[in-house]
Amino acid sequence: MEPLVEHRLTLAGYETRALELEGSGPPLLLLHGFADSADTWRHLLATLGRSGRRALAVDLPGFGTADPLTRDPILSQLDAFADALLRHALAETGAREALVVGNSLGGSVGLRLAERERERLGGLVAVAPAGLAMSRWVTIVERDPVLRTLLALPFPVPRPVVREALGLTYGRFAFAHPGRIDRRVLDLFCSHHPDRAAVARVVSLAHRIVAELHDPFDLERVACPVLLVWGEKDRLVFPAGAERVLEAVAGSRLEVIDDCGHCPQIECPERLADLVLAFPGALAHAA
Repeated sequence: MEPLVEHRLTLAGYETRALELEGSGPPLLLLHGFADSADTWRHLLATLGRSGRRALAVDLPGFGTADPLTRDPILSQLDAFADALLRHALAETGAREALVVGNSLGGSVGLRLAERERERLGGLVAVAPAGLAMSRWVTIVERDPVLRTLLALPFPVPRPVVREALGLTYGRFAFAHPGRIDRRVLDLFCSHHPDRAAVARVVSLAHRIVAELHDPFDLERVACPVLLVWGEKDRLVFPAGAERVLEAVAGSRLEVIDDCGHCPQIECPERLADLVLAFPGALAHAA
């Protein structure tokens, strides 16, 4: 069992937090979704640690404990961060290639990285990548009665109330069965949005990025193997969006996980780990 080490990194000028396994094989770089953090990968990292695989999860700029985003376009900032992360991982490990695993916004960042990197990226596992067949997620989340009430209250709201309200909203949209999710997962997510001002900042970021995700890809430029993974009951990004990638990227394929929502790394970590560890791009040089 490889120990999980938490430390700080500076990439592309952004200080961030890393959760790292020092196992073998090409590095697995784990990119989380919008409003999430590296903590979303803890279940998957535990499984990878038992398998002895090397992996690195980071907080993307603007989320978790990373430095905030600037007023520049968000995707271009995340592109620069992903480029720096790939360079760092290869320099630290001496590997020739890395594999990226990205959920939602992280999957979008991974696809854009695959358009630019034709040699150093050995493969991409894109888990419900944003920017394809998306719901009107900002509108849907903003209309959630719990979140709407939280943001509209005309008086200060105690942090435990914010945490409970945000946990309910997160669970409802991220998972097929929120009642089955470990409370510690919800608490970790809410710890990065401790008060109403922090929640309002995330909503503001959502409005900024939704236009950038309208058509963010040039998929014909992707040369590495791509595995698409979707939860059957994803309410935020629909599996139908996979068709664009399957048509544009030779050798790409789709796996749909039954009875699972937007975050398989939390609801079905063992299944996702099996897919990642069996993915040809991950294992081609891991022997």
